[in-house]
Amino acid sequence: MHSLRQRINARDESGFTLIELLVVLIIIGVLLAIAVPSYLGFKDRAVKTQVQANVREAIPDAEAYYSDVGNYTNMQLTSGDAPDAGGLQGIDKGLPSTLVVKGAASGYCMSFTDKGNSWTGKVVGPGGDVTVTAGSAPCTSATG
Repeated sequence: MHSLRQRINARDESGFTLIELLVVLIIIGVLLAIAVPSYLGFKDRAVKTQVQANVREAIPDAEAYYSDVGNYTNMQLTSGDAPDAGGLQGIDKGLPSTLVVKGAASGYCMSFTDKGNSWTGKVVGPGGDVTVTAGSAPCTSATG
């Protein structure tokens, strides 16, 4: 009987107190407050890089079109002059279907806007640099 009383009196009440749990939640909240803005910044930079890469990928195809046809007139994504009647996608099937292509006799404009319409990559060529701007600003003519 004596040993039973000792076990009941020496009962171990281990566990976490409410204060300890609140401290853990506060620490998790602080870590999230630091991590979430960093993640959003990484995501934004990734989208900008994607739109820039999609436009840059099409530049050699536009130059191949010019090499075959002799001008950029009628150059579109899916149509063009013979022998490249399939346009830029006839040259490179890997181009995104939402790439905007406008061709003229001596130049072209190509642009790509991400799905969320937050960034647009654009190049006016030949010889132009790929620029990335906020929002949706696709090419409207061969000069931009």
